Amino acid sequence: MSADGPTGTPDGRDGIHTIRASGIHRGWNGIHYKTGLSAKNVPARDLSMNVARIPPGGVAFAHIHVDFEVMLYILEGTVRHDFGPHLRESIVNHAGDFIFIEPGVPHEVINISDAEDVVAVVARSDASEWENIVDYDRETGRVIPRREASRDGS
Repeated sequence: MSADGPTGTPDGRDGIHTIRASGIHRGWNGIHYKTGLSAKNVPARDLSMNVARIPPGGVAFAHIHVDFEVMLYILEGTVRHDFGPHLRESIVNHAGDFIFIEPGVPHEVINISDAEDVVAVVARSDASEWENIVDYDRETGRVIPRREASRDGS
């Protein structure tokens, strides 16, 4: 591949892979993601990384990361995580904050601004990105298997 691959197209040779200035690639659970790096486009085995954008008032509804860790760095905006059993705990994070989410912790992500996007770098210890995420019912405390979950990709 050439060193000047098209925008969003992986470019790699001799063990170095690059995606240049990618646009929005996918929506999941109220979050919009730029094309990043994952097993879908580079030979990653244990990591994925991208940039997430949550619009004002947006919510990534309750879910659990199964058997993988997540680290985030908030570039812009203010976000609240409701977390733990029945999502009874809460923490607010601002631009400049680093966040670590352990595997198996139920959480919901809310952009608490009605005017400003939340933008974050998201790194996962799972090269598949979304395949190992399950929905969580905050009322019952029950994990919702994927076949029951409805995610429209927006």
